[in-house]
Amino acid sequence: MNTENPVPQPVLQPLCASDDLQERGRAVAFDVLQYGEPARGFALRFDGQAVAYLNRCAHVPTEMDWQEGEFLDGDKSYIMCSIHGAVYDPLTGRCVTGMCGRSGLTKIELNERNGQVFWVPTRDTRPATKDKKID
Repeated sequence: MNTENPVPQPVLQPLCASDDLQERGRAVAFDVLQYGEPARGFALRFDGQAVAYLNRCAHVPTEMDWQEGEFLDGDKSYIMCSIHGAVYDPLTGRCVTGMCGRSGLTKIELNERNGQVFWVPTRDTRPATKDKKID
């Protein structure tokens, strides 16, 4: 193990209270930088699991929600793009049907503990800065 240059651990980013993510309910949106560019992420609870993805359809990079925070189809079984109708598995982000082909949603790792949900930055997905938030 190299102790001279330890790999820094990402700082968990507070997202919301666990109770804010109701089962198959409205998602919580948040600002990120994806490859240095402003983007939105969203988190929701599905089958008891908190999951998060970049709010970007794999078919055409556009935001997918029907209305603010509404990502699930009418049966609340799948994430569905409001623009293209691409359908994704909520637990994996994998494309199920539609123009997304073999692509899927970009996953954002979550950490849930002590009644709070945090998201985990990566090299590609970082916290938004004050001057690079989406209005």
